[in-house]
Amino acid sequence: MVRNNKFSIIISLIILYLSLANAKTFEKVGFFDIPYLDKIVHFGLYFSLMTIIILEHRIYFDNTRKLISIALIPFLFGSLIELLQSGFTETRSADILDIMFDSAGIACSLLLWLFIRPYNRQSQ
Repeated sequence: MVRNNKFSIIISLIILYLSLANAKTFEKVGFFDIPYLDKIVHFGLYFSLMTIIILEHRIYFDNTRKLISIALIPFLFGSLIELLQSGFTETRSADILDIMFDSAGIACSLLLWLFIRPYNRQSQ
């Protein structure tokens, strides 16, 4: 099981570390002073996680229902991390906007795969 999911596990551990690490670890750097950068990062991390999950298991997704049900895994993972941030860290807090941007990244990955999937089947 781990061998089939190694990249999604690695991405999940990276997300977990970045989400629960002390906020002072990520002090603003001068040229990275972009408004709402953390929301863009949330979108990108969960887009990447869902894309990796899709690519690792693309042969099992023969219908859209299975794909959407698997998308609940990163959504619940992100929601759980937000709850953990409010309970177990002193420098971080839960934010509903973070969950919304996590969900947007997951949804964009799903939509991209649904757009690409017919072309992927033709090439096989």
